[in-house]
Amino acid sequence: MGHTESSEDDNGRWIVHGERAIYDSRWVRLGKADITTPSGSRFEHHTVTLPSAAVIAIVDRSGEHVLMSYRHRFVPDAWGWELPGGLLDPEETPEQTAVREALEETGHRVGSVEHVATFEPMIGTVRSPHHVFVGRDADLVADPTEFDEGVYEWVPLAEIRGLISTGHVQSSGTLIALLHILAS
Repeated sequence: MGHTESSEDDNGRWIVHGERAIYDSRWVRLGKADITTPSGSRFEHHTVTLPSAAVIAIVDRSGEHVLMSYRHRFVPDAWGWELPGGLLDPEETPEQTAVREALEETGHRVGSVEHVATFEPMIGTVRSPHHVFVGRDADLVADPTEFDEGVYEWVPLAEIRGLISTGHVQSSGTLIALLHILAS
């Protein structure tokens, strides 16, 4: 493991001379960056900027189930198991978004929240920080208020490896949260 954040220098850095927007909306910004690679090649590279998102795995008090929804995603035309989550509101922290989304999508108020990771889902082209949390000590306090997120159910953790290996979990944030729980 010789290279750490503290030993970073400009050797190997890609230089950005500027970036221009090709398309910009509240959902997506497509850009072209004028870059020079470490080897000296200079060209334009596409960039995509998407809003930041948060996802939360709610584990039941027994530690044996996680609250998930089996739902359809129209962009890849795929069905799969997902955790609650969504886009950060401008005034929210990632943790606040995760807790809010849990309540809106499942009706559960989370008692404790652990930050697992912040990652970029497609780091070579896309900017979109995703924040992953695990929530525990949740209580059902309301009916869900979001109705397009599928129906949530408690899925046994013993079934998660099989769901992942058969392609029934495709969401990157869901995968990271579940793999963290399985590794813990």
